Amino acid sequence: MTERPDPPAVTDDGPAGGEATFEHAVAVTDGLTRTYGGVPVLDSVSITVEPGLTAVIGPNGSGKSTLLGALAGTIAPTAGEIRHLGVDRTDGNGKPIGYLPQRVPFREGFTARETLAFYARLVEADPDARLAAVGLTDAAEKPVEALSGGMKRLLGIAQATLGDPSLVVLDEPTSGLDPGMRERAFRAAADQTTGDAGVVVSTHDLDLVDAHADRVVLLARGRVAAAGDLDALCDDRGVDTTAELYDAAMDDLPVSEDGDDPSRGGNDGERGVHVTGISER
Repeated sequence: MTERPDPPAVTDDGPAGGEATFEHAVAVTDGLTRTYGGVPVLDSVSITVEPGLTAVIGPNGSGKSTLLGALAGTIAPTAGEIRHLGVDRTDGNGKPIGYLPQRVPFREGFTARETLAFYARLVEADPDARLAAVGLTDAAEKPVEALSGGMKRLLGIAQATLGDPSLVVLDEPTSGLDPGMRERAFRAAADQTTGDAGVVVSTHDLDLVDAHADRVVLLARGRVAAAGDLDALCDDRGVDTTAELYDAAMDDLPVSEDGDDPSRGGNDGERGVHVTGISER
């Protein structure tokens, strides 16, 4: 596996185990549950987000986007608790969160720089520095509507990371991109994990998880099937890659009463296929 730097240590007695000390944690969920029409999409999810890059993986419809939306504050939990423990490194008063949803409706008629400058003014940030950080300096004067899909995703990552938030949440930033642009977008996300920042990325690109992630959260049927340091989880399972870890964890899950195989992601039948209306949750 690709060598990754060790993440800072976290003292954690477990979110559901009473008072715990999260020395470096950025965010914690405790029994997080979200239902739609009485059907649980997330069911008692307890995780700790640490500095570094955490990849959220799982079949379509497993609750990835709902978890990310809850972390970002755009989806209210039905039950459970979310604690944002990061601090604003600019003034020490806030706990900023950067968020990139699956679809970002940038307004047409403005250049990439003008678009980013609008948001940058809200947090007193340098739009040019952020464009450079994601490799869009040469495209700064292009109208948003003239940008490729990959460039729009990079612009979205630039927007989400303005002001150096302590928690950055990116929902499938590589979905629908060609292999080269997927690598570029994922690398741009990983580059935001300097210092004490935590980046949470949902993805189906397990090779990119191998290359860039420090930790993984594997969801199945709205529950946590595995979570923790990626290398440690692979060592525990005796596997070498995230794909092998995924398959091993899914094989351990029982088939549901209705005969649904959790590794197949509902009715789509492929773990790497994005299904509108299902993957979003």
